[in-house]
Amino acid sequence: MLLSVLYIIGITAEAMTGAMSAGRRKMDWFGVMLVASATAIGGGTIRDILLGHYPLGWVENPQFLAITCIAGVLTTGIAKWIVKLKGLFIRLDALGLIVFSIIGTKIALGMGLHALICMVSALVTGVFGGLLRDLICRQTPLVLHEELYASVALASSGLYLVLINFSVNDVTATIITLVAGYTLRMAAVRYNWRLPSFNYDTETPFH
Repeated sequence: MLLSVLYIIGITAEAMTGAMSAGRRKMDWFGVMLVASATAIGGGTIRDILLGHYPLGWVENPQFLAITCIAGVLTTGIAKWIVKLKGLFIRLDALGLIVFSIIGTKIALGMGLHALICMVSALVTGVFGGLLRDLICRQTPLVLHEELYASVALASSGLYLVLINFSVNDVTATIITLVAGYTLRMAAVRYNWRLPSFNYDTETPFH
């Protein structure tokens, strides 16, 4: 129940951020709904396709697709308020990232897959929606350049798996992972924590 409520909050917030990106590209309402939905539920869709987990989440629960489309269109009318509430959306995005990561982990775990695959499932669920948004909007993928993001998804998944392995009940493991993952993500934003970057700008071709 907790994850379900947080999931709806998460996809709504992600859909709105996706719609804002579509707005910067001056897309029509269909484009706004497409980018909003891709951002919010695209990661889960790619995860399900890769793992062969059917039906897809939004096919089994069409209300999720409706929520993302409505949130996207709604954003077109309240965009100025969303900009003013940027701090809130950063926090909701952090919470959504952890929720998506836990759900991705649980789905792979329920399929009896290896722990490493469970972590990959968490990564795909948490990160690929943002990647799709940036690719559709023709911009550099933010999740690969900004503060720790993909790493937080992996860390959260790993923590959840460790807790479950030590027989911590699911609700407790979920809450601990939510708190720890959210704290790590917000600390990364606050202190600008990043992984080392690779900068190779020479024009010399390989021979």
